[in-house]
Formats: sequence, structure tokens, C-alpha cells
Amino acid sequence: MGLLFLMIFYSFFCAAGTVKVDQNGKVKTIQEALGMTSPGDTVMVYGGNYSEGTILIDQPLTLIGINRPIIDGHDRDSDIIIIASDSVTLEGFTIQNAGTSYIKDLAGIRVRRKNNFVIRNNHLINTMFGIYLEKATDGKIVDNQVIGQAIEEVSSGNGIHAWYCKNLFISGNTVESHRDGIYFEFVESSQLVDNISRNNLRYGLHFMFSNNDEYTNNLFESNGAGVAVMFSKNINMYHNTFTNNWGSASYGLLLKEIYDARIEENIFDGNTMGIKVDGSTRVTYHNNSFENNGWAIKFVGGSYDNKINNNNFISNSFDLVLESARNNNTIDGNYWSSYTGYDLDKNGIGDIPFRPVKLFSYIVSRTPESMVLLRSLFIDIIDFSEKVRPMFTPENVMDHAPLMNKVVY
Repeated sequence: MGLLFLMIFYSFFCAAGTVKVDQNGKVKTIQEALGMTSPGDTVMVYGGNYSEGTILIDQPLTLIGINRPIIDGHDRDSDIIIIASDSVTLEGFTIQNAGTSYIKDLAGIRVRRKNNFVIRNNHLINTMFGIYLEKATDGKIVDNQVIGQAIEEVSSGNGIHAWYCKNLFISGNTVESHRDGIYFEFVESSQLVDNISRNNLRYGLHFMFSNNDEYTNNLFESNGAGVAVMFSKNINMYHNTFTNNWGSASYGLLLKEIYDARIEENIFDGNTMGIKVDGSTRVTYHNNSFENNGWAIKFVGGSYDNKINNNNFISNSFDLVLESARNNNTIDGNYWSSYTGYDLDKNGIGDIPFRPVKLFSYIVSRTPESMVLLRSLFIDIIDFSEKVRPMFTPENVMDHAPLMNKVVY
């Protein structure tokens, strides 16, 4: 009995230890400290510049930086940190200079086939890929700054890259100057919350073949092609801002072959195209604001059973474009700044329907050079004529209950 008590006492008080790394102390390198640890230990690394090749974490532990020590890869042809164990926490470091390769995806932090990890409050600078997750589950990527130096797509990687992952929580990160800010492929049941992704060469968020995911309160700004969400289902996007994404092939948001999604309470401001919808079905667009875009929403391909209601369309060159003659989408109860109708019964709803599709939008789609005529008297005349007696635009595309005042949500 006494022996059992001693064993329990020892396991309770002595199982988890702490190893301190200080360049002026007894243990001077992270690699040395990791060789001294047992599962569940904490390694505290004090300020300094550590250059040790690839650091491999192969047992459950916590690695904490004090006064933000620097782990420098010195542009070697290898990853800087590899997490090769479940239940690892990595926090408080500056991780820089992972190098560039045209044949390998070099990363500042790599997690491969592991679970229950936390990567928090790190600065990743000039890493080809910032955080690279492969077949990882139940991980948290929180409050990191991932700043790249991408110049061209072929020689750059993604800020946060997830492939075949599940149950990720990615929150509070700032990602800049990569190829794609955040990249999801085959990622299930994950959340993106309160992130900033801007000034990336291609997409702020590039998302494919991933289901049951949610994006809330993120900012996607000044990215080369905006945000692309493709070949997925059961996607929710709430309270995000898509702004200042300009270019001939740039969108606030591209939806391609998306099914059963909700796009709600988002802001699309100052984009070439607010949303481009390509072959997407059963998507609800509710309580969004589209302001100062070239095109607010453009439907191409077979996009059916979508609901567009309670949105604000303000000062866009074109509010709505449909390139398919067939349409069963519901477009009702939106505010349109270009609506010129009246409300005699003062119920807040216009007394005459609004046709948001302009004839000139079709002309521009076929002859982009005609854009120079925008807001000319000639274009005003043909758009008015088409509104009075539609001949070329879809007759059944109209808002039967246009709002007289902006939607407040």
C-alpha cells in the first residue's frame, strides 16, 4: 500500500517537468532541451537567435518562447519546425527564413498526421509556406502573424495551408504577401474566425473540396484574385468583409459548384465583382451589403434555387447579371440604390417591381470596350427602354418587393 502511494505521489508531482533554454545558461539549444524531455514536459526558450537546422518535436510537450526568441532557418532547403507528435503546443516564437524550393514545399511549421495541437502567437516571416498541415485533426492555429515576401506564384507558397484535415480552429491570424493567404483542400468541419488575409498574390482564401466549414468575421483585402470557394457543400460565411480586390479576373468571392450554403451579413465593398456565382445551387444570400463594386453579383452557368433577399445594393456599376436564360432564383425584398419607384402606401416596400438586370451589362459582357460608355445618355436611354419593355433581359428576373430604405442588420 505504501509503495502504491509513493508511485501515485511521484506520478502526480514529478511527471511533468520544465526545461529552460538560455544561450547564457546551462542548456543552450532547443535540440538539446528536447533530448532531455519526457512526455508532458514544458520547454521554455528565452530570447535569442537560435539556428539549429530542422527542429523535430516527436513527443507531447509545450514549447514556449519567452521574449520572442528567433528560430532562423537561414534559407536552408528544409522545414524549420516539424511537429511529429500529438498534443504539442508551440507558442511565442519568431520563425523566419525557411528558404525557397521549386520541388519541395518548405514550411516554417509543419504538422503531419497529428492531433490536438496548438500553434499560438508566433510570427512567421519569409517562410515559403508559413504553417503547413497534412492530415491533421483537432488543431488550433491562433493569433499568429504569417508575413511572406512573395513576388511570383511559382516561387511562393501559402500562409496557412491545410490538406486533408478535420476539426481545425483558425482564429485571429494575420496573413500577408503569400501566394494564397489561407488554403483549404479536403478540409472538413473547420472554422475560420477573425482572421485578416491581405496583399496575397492570388487568393486571400483558396478553398476546394471541403464540406461543413464556417467562416466568420474575417477580412479579405487587396488580394490578387479575391477569395475562391469551390466544389464544396454545407458552407456558411457570416460577417466577413471582402474589399479592394481589383483585376480582370478578381472577385470579392468566387463560388464555383457550391451547394447548400449560407452567405449572410457580409460586406462586399470596392471589388471588380462582389460575388461571381458559377454552377452553385441552394445558396442563400441574406443581409449582405454590396457597395461600390463593378458587378455586385454575376451568375454564370447553371445556378438554381438560390435566394437573394434583404441585401443592400448601393452604387454598383451593375447590381445583378445573369448569363443563363433559365432562372428560378428568388430575388425579393432587397434595397437597390438605383430603384426609382415610389411607395404610396408608406409600408417601406416599393409599389412597382424592380428589374435589376441592365441591358448594358450584356453588352459589356460581350464587348468589354463598351464600358467607356457607362453613365452616358445613350446607355441611360437603352436601359430605360429595356426596363419599360424587356426584349433582351430575362423578364422573370425582378424584385417584387424592393425596399425603400437600406437594410440594417
